[in-house]
Amino acid sequence: MRPPPHILVVNGIKVRRPVFLLGAPHSGADLLARALKRSPGFHLTMGRQSVAHVVHAFARRPSIARSSGAVRVMRDSLAESWQVLPGSCGHCPLPCRQAGGVTGSGPCVSTAAVTRFGDASPDLLYSAEVLLQAFPDARFVQLIRDGRDVTADMVNDPDCLSWFKPSMLSDDTEFPNAFLGVNRDEHRDRWKSMPTAGKCALRWRSAVRLSATLRRDLPADQLLTLRYEDLALSPVEALASLSSFLETRVSRVFMYGTRVPEVGSWRTRLRSADRELVEKVAREELTRLGYQ
Repeated sequence: MRPPPHILVVNGIKVRRPVFLLGAPHSGADLLARALKRSPGFHLTMGRQSVAHVVHAFARRPSIARSSGAVRVMRDSLAESWQVLPGSCGHCPLPCRQAGGVTGSGPCVSTAAVTRFGDASPDLLYSAEVLLQAFPDARFVQLIRDGRDVTADMVNDPDCLSWFKPSMLSDDTEFPNAFLGVNRDEHRDRWKSMPTAGKCALRWRSAVRLSATLRRDLPADQLLTLRYEDLALSPVEALASLSSFLETRVSRVFMYGTRVPEVGSWRTRLRSADRELVEKVAREELTRLGYQ
């Protein structure tokens, strides 16, 4: 049972219907975050340290997310992230500052203009249940992308690769571990010896399964699922769906920045052995989602 609603107030503004962008790494949440940061009335953050610490703690140790204090911790971390202060943007990671067009320490928004809050921190997907308890009226937008393209990006991303060190599966690791995509303790040694592309595929597969659970459990007025490929190939239609869902105007003008979405680049970017491994690990999910 959900706890009774408790309205969070940040800078004198009531947090109502906050928006959270979810997805596996490199699935396009950052693209939508760029667009939403420039949408009227939105104050959206990406990867603020206060949120990142909590999100990764919950992801690595799911039992923490199920504890009685998890909801309060999540609300407090987001409240800190959403504070609009003279130097607040100086605490944001570079992608967030770039998305907001900030060159100094900020702030990137005026409290007089803010009506909606949101967050697009990496790996937010693993905190979806806690977010729903913390904000029962929240809106979730999840991104789905071909796991082979996701892997092609992940294997070249130092931040993603930092999670694949053998020490990540230590003796106190909890299983199943959705964050790393490992279901059982007996799979620990197999994971440690697996090539990086296989570990990326496991993370994608696990994230897709979590997304499917959310799609099953949340009503249509609270969850929207978009495909990365639609953002790249049919952006007008995809953003029209997003605008209708969030009841706000979302423009494609600021979405891409210096990054142009690529579809099917895995064909030239993945080595043959890596492609075969990804398709072996994630065959069921790739097939179910129509990625032939």
